[in-house]
Parts: sequence; structure tokens; C-alpha cells
Amino acid sequence: MSAAISQAGSRPEVRQFAAADGALRVELSGAWNLRALEQNLSELTPRLAECDRAGVWDMSKVTALDHAGALLLWRAWGRRRAEQLNLRPEHVALFAHLDLPAEPVKPQTRRGWVEQVVASGRKVLMLIEHVLYALVLLGRVALVIPGLILNPSRIPWRDISANIYRTGAQALAITALVGFLVGVVLSYLTAQQLRVFGADIFIINLLGVSVIRELGPVLAAILVAGRSGSAMTAQLGVMRVTEELDAMNVMGISHTVRLILPKMVALAIVMPLLILWTDAVALLGGMISAKAQLGIGYHFFMLSLPDAVPIANLWLGLGKGIVFGMLIGLIACHFGLRIEPNTVSLAAGTTNSVVTAITMVIIVDAIFAIMFSDVGSF
Repeated sequence: MSAAISQAGSRPEVRQFAAADGALRVELSGAWNLRALEQNLSELTPRLAECDRAGVWDMSKVTALDHAGALLLWRAWGRRRAEQLNLRPEHVALFAHLDLPAEPVKPQTRRGWVEQVVASGRKVLMLIEHVLYALVLLGRVALVIPGLILNPSRIPWRDISANIYRTGAQALAITALVGFLVGVVLSYLTAQQLRVFGADIFIINLLGVSVIRELGPVLAAILVAGRSGSAMTAQLGVMRVTEELDAMNVMGISHTVRLILPKMVALAIVMPLLILWTDAVALLGGMISAKAQLGIGYHFFMLSLPDAVPIANLWLGLGKGIVFGMLIGLIACHFGLRIEPNTVSLAAGTTNSVVTAITMVIIVDAIFAIMFSDVGSF
């Protein structure tokens, strides 16, 4: 008994017949690749199902075979290699990986309380290690500062200037956009509530205190941590991967003076300026929204703002900026120097740097809020 699906040489063909010894034999020919199978799959699938009892499979006349064709035949054989298979040498490799036994699925065992305690202890020890390493890094920076003050020519002015430009000037656009939108949203939502109680005028107090004291510093710090902090960590990580840090050690160039100190100083200078910029743009957005929602004039808003917000709130926000800047720079350098010379560690270190910096900014802001709760109030 014999049958053929196609007469074209380039199309996949299946021919089944009985051999002289009475065994069923299947002969395949033509192209068994994805392009050829796409148009003939509906015909080939039932035809191959009829050949499940064949003892010999002859594929010596197959002109083209790829992984799609090999997988189709593998399924027709019952997910195991045919006992008697005649293959071309160039097609043997396509079935090699299919012959590998599947790895047994290990049953998931529920960890006992001992394993959970051990895992928690390891995380605590890792946290302590990070804190100690960061403190050592901060101590190194503190030790080199007196020597640089006594010898100003050794201060890396160009590195500081370059970092100020990258972290400050290039961040003006994104901080302005986010600050303006936050000011508009905050003013819009606040105006809806104040209008109910007839306290429209107090929108100046709410906007001024919330933006200048809290939102401005925190927004600027989070944006800088995500934008500049990640860039600093990636820069140091790439230097580790390319062995530039090792080359600096060989040449006697201090990492603290040329890499860490310029970043921390630049961020300490830039952050207060970015906070002023973010505060101004956020208040501008709030003022425009207040004019549209409550009819409060721009001139009246600007004249009432200094009386509604004590100047101490501004100084508190700028002080936060200095602390946030040094903290972001320290964390970015800490994770950058701990990156191992491989791309996986580089990606993980950059992610950990951003997450840790943002978390620490929020924690330090909460500490500031508790410590200076009486500052800036009437």
C-alpha cells in the first residue's frame, strides 16, 4: 500500500508501504522545514498519525529539515526516537537535543522555621555588611577632605564641574515637568475640598508648605536618585568590568578623590538648586490651577505666599537637599564599587542602588519631619 501527499519535489511527502519482511516502512522526502510545512500541515498531521505503527523510517531523501520539521516528526513518534531511523548525517543534530531525558521536577518542600530563621539572618547580616561598608566609604571621604583643603590644587575641580553639569543642568527639564504636573494636581484636588468649606484662600498655605517643605525636596531627590544615581552606579560598574578601577590602583590614583568625592560634592551642591527650581515650577503649576479653579489672581498669590509660609520651611527644604545629595552619591558609589566584573552583577547593582537610594530618601525625610516638627510653624 502506498500513498503520496504531493508530487512536487520541494513539498514534504510521506510514502508508506510494506517491506519484503512484512514490516511497515515509511519513506519521507522533500523539504521538511517551516516554510514548506506551513502550507501542508493540515494534510501531513493525519497522514503521519496513520504511520504510528511503522517500524522503519527512511529520511534519506529529505532535502531540507529544520527544528520545526524535527519536532513534528518527534511528536508523531510518540515523543521518542523511532527504533529504526535512517537519517542524513547533517540532520542527526536536530534530534540530538530531543533525545535528552527531561530533568525530573523536584518537589517543592516547605521550608521549616529553622530555614526561615537562617534565611532572615543572612539578610540581616547582608544589611549590616552594606551599612558597615558604606560607613567605611564615608570615613575615607572624610579623611581626604582636610588634605584637599590644605592643598586646593589636588581638588578635582573638573570632575566636580562635570558631575554638576550632568546631575544638575541636564536634570532641569525632567524636574520641571514633574514639579509642574504635581503642583497642578495638588492644587486641583485641594481646591475641590476647600471650595466645599468656603476656605479658598487657604490653598496658598497648603500649596506653599507642602511643596516647599516636603514635596519639592522629596520629588527632586527621587528623580535624581533614579536618573543620576543609577548613572553613577553604572559608570563605576562598567569601570569595574573593564578593569579601569584596577588600572587606577596600579597607577596610584585614589578612587576616593577622583571618583567618589566629586560625585558627592556635586550632588550636595546641585540638590538645593534643583529643589529651588522644583519648588518654583510646582508653585507655578499650583498657581495656574488655583486661578482656573478658585479665581485667585497671580499677583495676590505671590504677595500672600511669604506670609503664608514661614521662611524656615525653605531653609529646612534646602538642608534636606544637601543631606539627600550626599546620601544619594554615597549609596550610588557604594553599590558601584561592589559590582563584580560581569553584566549580571552590573544590572543587579544598578537596580539595588536606585531602590536603596529612594528608600533611604524617604526614611531620612521622615526623620527630618519628626525632628523638625516645630520648625516652620506659626
